[in-house]
Amino acid sequence: MAGEDRILAGGAKYIDFQTDPSRYRHWKIAVDGDVATLTMDVDENSGLFEGYQLKLNSYDLGVDIELADAVQRLRFEHPGVKVVVVRSGKNRVFCAGANIRMLAGATHAHKVNFCKFTNETRNGLEDSSENSGQRFITVVNGTAAGGGYELALATDHIILADDGAAAVSLPEVPLLAVLPGTGGLTRVVDKRKVRRDHADFFCTIEEGIKGKRAVQWRLVDEIAPTSRLEAKITERATQFAAASKRNGNGRGIVLTKLERTIDDSAIRYGFVSVDINRAERIATISIKAPETAPPADIDGMIAQGASFWPLQVARELDDAILHLRINELQTAMLLFKSHGERANVAACDGFLEANKAHWLVNEIRHYWKRVLKRIDVTSRTLVTLVEPGSCFVGTLAELVFAADRSYMLIGQKQGDNRQPPAIELTAMNFGAYPMSHGLTRLQSRFQADPADLERAQAEIGKAIDAEEAEQLGLVTFALDDIDWDDEVRVFLEERTSFSPDGLTGMEANLRFVGPETMESKIFSRLTAWQNWIFQRPNAVGEDGALRRYGTGQKAQFDMTRI
Repeated sequence: MAGEDRILAGGAKYIDFQTDPSRYRHWKIAVDGDVATLTMDVDENSGLFEGYQLKLNSYDLGVDIELADAVQRLRFEHPGVKVVVVRSGKNRVFCAGANIRMLAGATHAHKVNFCKFTNETRNGLEDSSENSGQRFITVVNGTAAGGGYELALATDHIILADDGAAAVSLPEVPLLAVLPGTGGLTRVVDKRKVRRDHADFFCTIEEGIKGKRAVQWRLVDEIAPTSRLEAKITERATQFAAASKRNGNGRGIVLTKLERTIDDSAIRYGFVSVDINRAERIATISIKAPETAPPADIDGMIAQGASFWPLQVARELDDAILHLRINELQTAMLLFKSHGERANVAACDGFLEANKAHWLVNEIRHYWKRVLKRIDVTSRTLVTLVEPGSCFVGTLAELVFAADRSYMLIGQKQGDNRQPPAIELTAMNFGAYPMSHGLTRLQSRFQADPADLERAQAEIGKAIDAEEAEQLGLVTFALDDIDWDDEVRVFLEERTSFSPDGLTGMEANLRFVGPETMESKIFSRLTAWQNWIFQRPNAVGEDGALRRYGTGQKAQFDMTRI
């Protein structure tokens, strides 16, 4: 199952983010022409950990891993699907949200990483709607509380059963003394444009809002009596499909299982490898260029399927980042390296740019965008080393620009006959991969003077050596062979000695400059406050609301406001 405990060679357990529909325990996918139905039918006895049951379609990380996989497969495996209906398989309940017993018993790190992943998954629904043309409709047939309503908020259209019982609610503040953890506050006011005073009332009542008031306050889009609910779903799905811009045709490609080996100190994929040095608290992620140029045409790409290099590397890197986030909590730093033929990476970028109108190429480009965003919001120091033999070209060069620090060697190392390192820019660095706040990484880097961005863009297709890369502002430092080892070593040792709390706060503040979007608010403002509130005694103390929920005892709060 998704999220089931796996065992490393040394006996340690880890959470696996790989799954497929044959192993789902909580979701069902049904495709009928241009409409797919995602049915949430949570197996209450298949929680990720012991000590709780997933009653009333409540969820934990394992449930969300399946949802993320399902949404990804709908994008890649079903190009003809234009509308996705999200509904419940249980009577008179849509989803009770994140499981409270799970939250009460989880470590602080797990709670925060759980919220981060659920946020990324729901942002993925909106990304699919905006960029793939797969519109999402939620059918609320009963209670949609907390995270259940937040799931509905991430979709394009909410239909609420008008039966006197079905309701939507965000009861976290009055019930649990925490915030809605998956963008609920932000989406209510920023996306659905609910009035602030109405939102204040809504977010401080336990029972939620139903019927006509839910429509009037913009909390849902429409209501339908139970007798007409199915007809209303069909009507809206037909309408949305007709308006969809999705232009996929024919068969999709199967997202086959990633070939991967994991042991105590390494993860090995086809093109991505991760080496974990626990003594130094550093995970080194190395990416290998393709050994050949991309296929000549679209047919050749489709024939390669999930083994097409840009897609395979994106999937492997995504899996590696998720693994490190939640299973290697002591890791302080992600250190990126690359190796291989630069020309082949450049050719792959050229293919993605030349064929961007094709539905599958479009999906691959947007997948890379989401993987890079996942790296941006990962709470580890990000460092990139550009060394001889590296292939930081175009898409892979984004790892240089995403880094908190980047170091590039001038010339060669003594005794190393590989070519001196070079960075190469492509069209993909200038718009294909925006960050959460809407700017590309180079736009974010060169906010002080747009002319710097223009100078960089003029270098597309050229091999940029270390000194020029430093002059253009593409790397932090260019170092010669004499200084390289000592400078890098001192930085790594110093950085890993700092407080992880201080670093997380500092890095998150510095990575996103300039404008705010709904997505960046969710990952900055919400994550920062939720991270703090999840450690406060009012929420997680022995007398806190999360601990006392369901016991019949009232939470005891420290009433000091700070």
